[in-house]
Amino acid sequence: MEEIETFEKEESTLEERIYLASQWQLMWWKFRKHKLAYLSLWVLIVLYIISLFCEFLSPYLPDKRFSEYVFAPPTRISIFYKGRLTKPFVYGLKSSINMTTFLREYAIDENKIYPIRFFYRGDRYKLWGFFETNIHLLGVDDGNIFLFGTDNLGRDIFSRVLYGARISLTIGLVGISVSFLLGILLGGIAGYVGGILDEIIMRTVDFLISIPTIPLWMALSAALPRNWPIVKTYFAITIILSLVGWAGLARVVRGKFLSLREGDFVMAARLAGCSELRIIFKHLLPSFLSYMIVSLTLSIPNMILGETALSFLGLGMQPPAISWGVLLQHAQDLNALANYPWILIPCFFVLLSVLMFNFLGDGLRDAADPYSR
Repeated sequence: MEEIETFEKEESTLEERIYLASQWQLMWWKFRKHKLAYLSLWVLIVLYIISLFCEFLSPYLPDKRFSEYVFAPPTRISIFYKGRLTKPFVYGLKSSINMTTFLREYAIDENKIYPIRFFYRGDRYKLWGFFETNIHLLGVDDGNIFLFGTDNLGRDIFSRVLYGARISLTIGLVGISVSFLLGILLGGIAGYVGGILDEIIMRTVDFLISIPTIPLWMALSAALPRNWPIVKTYFAITIILSLVGWAGLARVVRGKFLSLREGDFVMAARLAGCSELRIIFKHLLPSFLSYMIVSLTLSIPNMILGETALSFLGLGMQPPAISWGVLLQHAQDLNALANYPWILIPCFFVLLSVLMFNFLGDGLRDAADPYSR
């Protein structure tokens, strides 16, 4: 009897919490039940932390060259030496030229052992461009550690992937912010004001949607001067990616405004003396804010893929800029790809980030309707 009373009390407490909870609390509770989306959120947080502290996490500067280790394979980290457990270390590499293929080949030199040191003092850098230091997460004395191998110029791919995350991941956030604002502004004007403005904006949206995305990006990117500095090119690519991204959102926002602008709560707000701007931002937009958040999350992968595709084709970011798309330019050489497959490692990070955003978007889509089962 006591167990039944305890169960009923807990159930009533739970119902009371649900009844008193806000819309955001209900969304958060349901989102946490979506295990894959919740895991994706933490993976994305880790990726953005990596991009934020890439200077500290990378063992070398991204442009540092090791001319004796061109296309060196990934370094293997060992924790056993002669059957005994030891601190992490790497073996040295010895190179030779294959007289048949004339390719440089590498072999492990077990006579040279280099312990891995954490908080290693190596190349000097400026963290976020302000704080000068030489402390790296890991490194080795007198030797080298190439966790992802090296490229055609002997540069450490692991360090370059970490630096590339900063552009590839943030260009999605910056680009979608621009398209998000354009979509809400123009879609809201079209749906709320109507008339000739609605016709002009919607026909513009129809025109943009009808244009193939990749050729449009290629044409606009090809128009950029090749001698522009990295920062200027970065923002130009962001604007280019945002030119098309707002069209779909504007159409949805217009439809929402058309269905809600004659609602009872809008009429009540007008009778209460609310201004048109207050009605839009205080009453209309919050009513479908959850949908916009989901749309925002699902649009970021398109921005990342767009930048990667443009840079891969040589129409986006250009060296010495570092992004995942720039790093994948070497993969266009099938001969290099066949002999040095580790140059495709940046592709794994593109796939990982896009998948995590898609899983996160799926979870947010389910959580946006917290009352559904």
